Amino acid sequence: MLIRLLVPYARLYRRDVALVTVLQTVQCAGALYLPDLSADVIDRGVLPGDTGYIWRVGALMIGVSLAQLACAIGAARVASRFSAFLARDLRAALFNRVHAFSARELNQFTPASLVVRTTNDVQQIQMLAQITLMFMVTAPLMCVGGVVFALGQDAPLSLLLVVVAPLLGGLAWAVLRRMTPLSVTLQDTTDSVNRILREQIIGLRVIRAFVQEDREQERFAASNTLLTDVSVGVGRLMALLFPLVTAVASVAGVAVVWFGAHRVESSAIGVGALSAFLGYVLQILGAATMVTYLLRMLPRAQVCAGRIGEVLDTESTVLPPKTAIPKLVTPARVELRDVGFRYPGAEAPVLRGVNLVAGRGETVAIIGSTGSGKSTLLGLVPRLADPSEGVVLVGGVDVRSLDRSLLSRTIGYVPQRPYLFSGTVASNLRYGDPEATDDELWHALDIAQARAFVEALPEGLDAPVAQGGASFSGGQRQRLAIARALVVRPDVYLFDDSFSALDYATDARLRAALATQTAAAAVVVVAQRVSTIRDADRIVVLDEGRVVGTGSHDELFAGNGTYREIVLSQLTEAEAA
Repeated sequence: MLIRLLVPYARLYRRDVALVTVLQTVQCAGALYLPDLSADVIDRGVLPGDTGYIWRVGALMIGVSLAQLACAIGAARVASRFSAFLARDLRAALFNRVHAFSARELNQFTPASLVVRTTNDVQQIQMLAQITLMFMVTAPLMCVGGVVFALGQDAPLSLLLVVVAPLLGGLAWAVLRRMTPLSVTLQDTTDSVNRILREQIIGLRVIRAFVQEDREQERFAASNTLLTDVSVGVGRLMALLFPLVTAVASVAGVAVVWFGAHRVESSAIGVGALSAFLGYVLQILGAATMVTYLLRMLPRAQVCAGRIGEVLDTESTVLPPKTAIPKLVTPARVELRDVGFRYPGAEAPVLRGVNLVAGRGETVAIIGSTGSGKSTLLGLVPRLADPSEGVVLVGGVDVRSLDRSLLSRTIGYVPQRPYLFSGTVASNLRYGDPEATDDELWHALDIAQARAFVEALPEGLDAPVAQGGASFSGGQRQRLAIARALVVRPDVYLFDDSFSALDYATDARLRAALATQTAAAAVVVVAQRVSTIRDADRIVVLDEGRVVGTGSHDELFAGNGTYREIVLSQLTEAEAA
């Protein structure tokens, strides 16, 4: 998966890859040339006492070293730029993929896991890409070139490399074999800590209300301790790898000097050649250290690449139409025909054989017990998910064939949990229509019964909004969410239990104001409160995903047992009648 993830971006930024290759090749050529020059200085300058030769070759060595340094710095800069662009593109790809997910796919990945995959996992891939690009030419060239040049200096002494190379490979394999499963556990425990922390921050009021701080601290401490233990295990293995490689390199250097001294004594090799040979051996071991540094990052990066690939390879069940229909046939109309919906792997469907029609100027209400599928049904209209069976029509066109931007402009959707984005009141209200004027915003706030508290804010429309709308009460968030939908001026309004946090007086004023605003639109309302929907043109009663009754309030109260039971749980017989 790691290779499949990196190759397309290597092709996309092929100029950077080519430039790094050239710079590293020049750098390696200089590094391999220096020991040979050092041997010449010793054999032809130091031993004969030729100071002029020492100065001339020494100047050349300085020039080669400066060129090598310049190439190394250039390669590091280009590699950093490539890895940063790679991380940017991966984050963008994950963001776009998640935004295309329907409710089905979002249930497959938790928000905490998606956050970790988009941040921490991408960062691991970025670090590996940078190191790989810096070492991909240097390490093999230094190894192969070092062996060739070492053989040129003294072939018998090069037999030491036959012993050192397998030893280094065996140590690296033993350590990396243990790191791979730990890397999998490390990313999973990171997800767990992120999830628990997110739950505790969001549910802080509940925790304090039930005085469960100690319990939650223990729960977080257990997950945090597990993450710490796994991180320490990975860190120990990573820390063990470098001392082992260094020890092997040090022993190899001592062995070269030991056996090389005997060969110098027997005149089989010169002092300069021995110095050059030792330099090449150290370069080979240095390249092996580079590879070791790369390999120690590989297991975790492989795990992260697999987790990123899982998201990128998950296709959304809500696919854009191949040929989008850009025009509505019958505006301001919603129709569901024999609609059914089932989550993957669920034992029973959420919805079965649902039929519903809401035309221009009509208000259709949906009511039912908790878990009857009301919100799921409403979510099918704006294509938060696609039905497993049947057809959802907006404006006489199947929503699966309708242009997405047209569908968005046609529908004003107020979800059950109103969510406001960090920014200002105005930026939230303009979410559906960026070109809306201030007068249009105030008009929407008037209808939503939100003008009074927005005017009371010191900054008015420019008042800051915290993430999720935490700076407002539940009722204020609901009214701002309703105003946001009104700004769009859609043909179809969808209210998913959007009045539950309002007091009865505000609810009544809001519904009265909405009646004039939505007179030429189709309105579908999901509600638990009977008083909110009793005046609807038509009420649809859901029970366990099926429509068990359709009609006006009086008709259903007189002849539908399910609806009558819901009504009497909220109102007296006299109030209901």
